[in-house]
Amino acid sequence: MPNGERLRYVALGDSQTEGLGDGDPAHPRGWADRLAERLTTVDPEVTYANLAVRGRLAGEVRAGQLAPALALRPHLVTVVAGVNDLIRPRFDAAEVAGHLEAMFAGLTAAGARVATLTFPDVGKIAPIARPLRSRVFELNERIRAAATRHGVVVAETAPHTVCTDPRLWSADRLHASPLGHERIAAAVAHALGLPGSDDGWTLPLHPPMEPAGWRTLGAELRWAGTFLGPWVARRLLGRSSGDGRTAKRPALLPVRPAA
Repeated sequence: MPNGERLRYVALGDSQTEGLGDGDPAHPRGWADRLAERLTTVDPEVTYANLAVRGRLAGEVRAGQLAPALALRPHLVTVVAGVNDLIRPRFDAAEVAGHLEAMFAGLTAAGARVATLTFPDVGKIAPIARPLRSRVFELNERIRAAATRHGVVVAETAPHTVCTDPRLWSADRLHASPLGHERIAAAVAHALGLPGSDDGWTLPLHPPMEPAGWRTLGAELRWAGTFLGPWVARRLLGRSSGDGRTAKRPALLPVRPAA
């Protein structure tokens, strides 16, 4: 790092970057925490802040997290947002990508190295989400284009079949499981070229899943009652899972290497 500074890593985003699905929901771990642990191989004294808040739309991430991130003068930033926008009735891919690009532009102009990722096919994760597939594909293309314009590193999760394996997803099918968070961290580490990283995250899990065996009618009905119903109710009431919440790690703090 320049002038012998500690490496400073800041994560921006929503619930996935906050880490939901990985451990205690009140104090989740998540892929960004796991990536920060991997960064100790680059700098044992790396410091890390996570500004992500569950439920945030891309525009809210930009409005609430970009300025605080810039104030921390990061060397590395991850920006992952847009899924909460995808599932809104009035989704506008150009608008969402515009918010992401504004963050890419502001952070790279400040000298940070920025990384993001593409999203897997949601229709293969939750059958009820199949109508959203075209939205995901369009947003991914716009993310790639914006990243190219600003020299942003892209972890390409979209093309790999393993990324839709149900074992990489929690019961709500919206958030990665602990194994999924580990794969995301490995994907971003590989895209960044961190020491010891490779493409092993793209390999299928073993043993293979039985085709469609996890998508029984009973399972779909239980999922709809447990997760979809409460989500729809919050939307109708104008509420968000992130209401009243703040970033879990707003300041740069030393990283404790994984045990």
